[in-house]
Amino acid sequence: MVLSRSLVKKRRGRRPLAALSVLTVFLGTFLIAGIALAVHDLAFQLDGDVTSSTTTHVGPLTQAVDWDSLFDADGNKKALPADFTASGFKRDFNTVTKRGQTVFDTNDDSIYTTGSKDTLDINPGWQCKAANNVLTKNDIMNAYVAAYTNPVADANPKLPDGVTPNPNFGKHHQILYFGLERNGNNGDANVAFWFLQGPASCDTANGSWQGHHTDGDVLIVSAFTNGGGVSGITAYRWNGGANGSLGTTAVGNGGDCQGASGLDAICATTNGSAAPGLNAAITTPWLTANTADNVGHTLQPSEFFEGGIDLTTENLGGKCFNTFVGDTRSSQSLTATIFDYAAGTLGECTSTTQTTPKQGDGTPIPAGGLPIGASASVPVRDQALVTVTGIDTWSGTVTFSLCGPLDLASTGNCATGGVQIGSPVAVSNPSPATVNSPIATLTQIGRYCWRAVFSGDSVAGVPGSSDPKVIPPPAPPDTSTTECFKVNPVQPTLRTHAGTSPVDFGSSVTDTATLTGTANEPATNGITGSTSILIPPTASNGAKAHGTITFTLYKADCSTLATGTGTNPQTISLTTPFGDGTYPLPAGSSVSFQPDAPGTYHWFATYSGDSPNTLNSTATDLACGADPNEDVIVRTIPTEIKSKQSWIPNDTATITSTVGNLAAGGTVAFGLYDNSTCSGSALYTESKTLTGGAATEEVGTTNTTAFKITTGYLDPAGSIKGAYSWKVVYTPAAADTAHTGKQSSCDAEHFSITYTNDPGPGSNLP
Repeated sequence: MVLSRSLVKKRRGRRPLAALSVLTVFLGTFLIAGIALAVHDLAFQLDGDVTSSTTTHVGPLTQAVDWDSLFDADGNKKALPADFTASGFKRDFNTVTKRGQTVFDTNDDSIYTTGSKDTLDINPGWQCKAANNVLTKNDIMNAYVAAYTNPVADANPKLPDGVTPNPNFGKHHQILYFGLERNGNNGDANVAFWFLQGPASCDTANGSWQGHHTDGDVLIVSAFTNGGGVSGITAYRWNGGANGSLGTTAVGNGGDCQGASGLDAICATTNGSAAPGLNAAITTPWLTANTADNVGHTLQPSEFFEGGIDLTTENLGGKCFNTFVGDTRSSQSLTATIFDYAAGTLGECTSTTQTTPKQGDGTPIPAGGLPIGASASVPVRDQALVTVTGIDTWSGTVTFSLCGPLDLASTGNCATGGVQIGSPVAVSNPSPATVNSPIATLTQIGRYCWRAVFSGDSVAGVPGSSDPKVIPPPAPPDTSTTECFKVNPVQPTLRTHAGTSPVDFGSSVTDTATLTGTANEPATNGITGSTSILIPPTASNGAKAHGTITFTLYKADCSTLATGTGTNPQTISLTTPFGDGTYPLPAGSSVSFQPDAPGTYHWFATYSGDSPNTLNSTATDLACGADPNEDVIVRTIPTEIKSKQSWIPNDTATITSTVGNLAAGGTVAFGLYDNSTCSGSALYTESKTLTGGAATEEVGTTNTTAFKITTGYLDPAGSIKGAYSWKVVYTPAAADTAHTGKQSSCDAEHFSITYTNDPGPGSNLP
């Protein structure tokens, strides 16, 4: 059993209990109300200063945390001590340099305008402006807050019959601590703190606050005197949302922590308490200012205020308070005029959303990505891990979106949130919670990026979150790329199959090609806005791959195109049914080409691919001549040789004048006979006319085709043609009476031909 600190230890400035009998009275009360420490008896020191060095103890509990445990000398957050879940610090004063010294600047750019009331919603309702005439006692210098969860849950004691259990039994109590500094202590002061679940801020340029109240927002109002300590502190609850109202019935009341006892759930104190030794100046590690000391690290009595509230005990817990607004006011009235304010972020509750892309069956996606596959139907899903801190009970939804396809080489994220996949998926405590998206089916290659957006819990004040960490959608590009993955195109295989080989020269050579490993084209029935790349899992697939195959015939060196009759290269289009198959179609057809020379030839084929899902492919992945399926031989035609001879006979005669020159106009007549006696009809005749003018003149026949002596291929060896004889007659011109005519003698000029022809078939060339 844990007893209240007020029962077991006298605290500085607090009145001790008079007798043990009082313990007995209180003890019975505690067993009924629930056993818990008072708000001022936990780890945090509500002792009227900011320094943790003034350590106190509550039984076995050491109070070692104060404001300087949470913030450094610049007001920056330190690492949170154990069981503290959030903190926030807001500086609300300016300085200027005058004559080389840093002094307080009386201009304040964050005060309320007349008409702003706590009873109004934030927008419209609250207004702000800058001013230079804030009363020193109303001018806030710094404000700070912290959230704490008691690590020891309330016990659940056995209760007498008929006693209703306290609804907070078994809970870890949710505590808020708050503090502010003011510039002067010339008079009593009224201060307040709003703890808001949603964001709220004001821009003095337009004077309008942004934000709205959420059901369960808490207003804490307190009054304290100069030298008299805190006279009272009260908590109120905002009921409903933006159209709600501030409850006028207090949900918590307390007094000065220095005199509090029992299980008080709310209290406050100052450094101006009436208790001995507490009405004194204190030192702050961070910069502050007051009218007596100007800018420095000193706060005079009653210029420092701090307090705490046990939200769980006051039935205000189970919410996330993310924004605080400390203010000064004319009174504790809910309609009091509010003066200066200091607004900052507490962030008591946080949420993070981390996504992990998965395959449709929930298995991880490999680092290199997924293949598009033959059907071009790749099911994927996203898995989101939602972690909520600062609250035990919460709920919301996760909305999944998928964008793409981006270029495979890209490294960034998408420009927008992408296409929403299915309906938002419900998620709730415990934290962390795992949520799976509906399945999306991808039909196109590229780089895709998931986006998961957790809605947050507006009722509990849990802020939303997303991965990539930009909200709300649609969002600009984000640097996070861990939610992206690739769907890679397929690399098909193409093999050629040459036709009959060898073929005789003069015949055509043929080829076909077999294409395998293609992928379907993207589907056309996509989700609205998805550019036809995302389809429901039951949707039909896209068409089979299209494209062209180009056949090229090379000579033996594989670098020179074959020449001859036909088209080379020759391109064909894939025809129905497309995709994998042997081309050209129909089955049994082929491409052909007739080389103009014998030799060894090589077929090669290339496939254009069908962007984006199917890459191009070539059948030239083997060395020249290494694949016999691509080779074809055009052989020479076998020949035989035989010979037969023929002769074309001609004759020449010389005419000579023994005295003087020959006269022009004489004729020389040649006649060839098929006997040696020049008898019968001549086989061939030809006459030549002399030109004269010389003692000797030579003339001859010019037979080329008129008469030819022929033989046959099958004539026997040693065959004879002949005898033949020539008869030549010279006749002088009629006017030439000086010369005599002459004729040759047949037996003087005759011939026979003995011959042997080659009947074949001949022999091969050496």
